[in-house]
Amino acid sequence: MKKMFLLMLVSMTLAIVVNAQPGGGFQRQTPEERVAAIHAKLDSAFKTEASKLATLDTALTVLFKKQDEKMREMFSGGERPDRETMMAERKKYTDARDEMIKTMLTEEQFAIWKEKIEPSMRPQRPQGGGNR
Repeated sequence: MKKMFLLMLVSMTLAIVVNAQPGGGFQRQTPEERVAAIHAKLDSAFKTEASKLATLDTALTVLFKKQDEKMREMFSGGERPDRETMMAERKKYTDARDEMIKTMLTEEQFAIWKEKIEPSMRPQRPQGGGNR
């Protein structure tokens, strides 16, 4: 009887500990969600014209869909592509995105975008300690 009670207590404790851990899975944003985030940041920071933002939204949606398609293609081979190839592809799409944004901002506004706003939009990793 004591062994059953102890086993049950250990099982419940383990279940609670496992459920209390933060979610390890990261859900990637859809192209539309990424466009909406950029739209909101640009609009709140620079009060950009709605027509310019609508044009940018369309262009960015197409760009982000192409980027997602390219990344799926790179990972579809079964093996993970090497880091340099992935970084080169991401840089290509980031540069294209920056060129689109640069067309609707002044030089000063674009500098603010690159230095302050863009870094704040990157996904933040959990800051938990431990052996990871």
